[in-house]
Amino acid sequence: MTDPLTPSQPPPAPEAPRDALLRRCIDALARTGFSDLSLREIAKAVGTSHRMLIYHFGSRDGLLAAVVNAVEAEQRAALAELSASNADLIDISRAFWQRISDPSLAPAERLFFEVYAHALRGRPWTDTFRSTVIAAWERALSELFTSHGFAPDDARSRARLTLAVARGLLLDLLITGDRDVLDDARELFAPIMTPPHRDAAASVAGSRAAQPG
Repeated sequence: MTDPLTPSQPPPAPEAPRDALLRRCIDALARTGFSDLSLREIAKAVGTSHRMLIYHFGSRDGLLAAVVNAVEAEQRAALAELSASNADLIDISRAFWQRISDPSLAPAERLFFEVYAHALRGRPWTDTFRSTVIAAWERALSELFTSHGFAPDDARSRARLTLAVARGLLLDLLITGDRDVLDDARELFAPIMTPPHRDAAASVAGSRAAQPG
C-alpha cells in the first residue's frame, strides 16, 4: 500500500533509441576496442545493422565521437556528484580515484586511452574529444579547487596537475595492475588537495606548539 504522505514518483522516462543504442555501443567497444573494426563489425557486435548506426550517428567516425564524448561526460558527472557532497577535498579525490580505478571500469578506461592515441594523431573525428579532454576537466577541477578556498590561478595549476597525475596513475594501473603501490602513490599526492586555510591553521598550531610554555 502506498504511503499517502509519500509523494508518488513518476516512472522513469524511456531511454531514447539513439541513447540506448549508444549505450550498447559503449559496452561492446569497451570489451573489444575499435581500432580494427569496421562499422559493419561494430554493428554485428552490438546486435544491430550498420544502416541503423549510420542513421543515428552518420558514420563510423560519428559513432566513435559519440561514444567517447558520452564516456567523458559520465565521468565528469560523477565528479560533480562527489563535489556536491560537501565532503573534504581529500576525501573527494580519494573517492574519485577509487571510482575511476575500479576494475569494472577497466574496459571503458582502455577505450578512453585508445581514443587518446588517435587524438594525438589528429584524427578528425576526435576534434570534439581534443577540445574537451583537457579543457572541460580543467574547468571542472578548477571550480572544485576554487570552491575550497584556492585562488583562481592556483586552482587552475592544481587542476592541470591533478588531471595529469590521475591519468598517469590510471594508465600505469591498466598496464601493470599494481594497485597497492599505485593507491599508495595517489595518497602521496594528497597534500596538493589540502585547502589553504588548513595549511594556515596547521602552521599556526605548529608555531604555538614550538613556543616555550
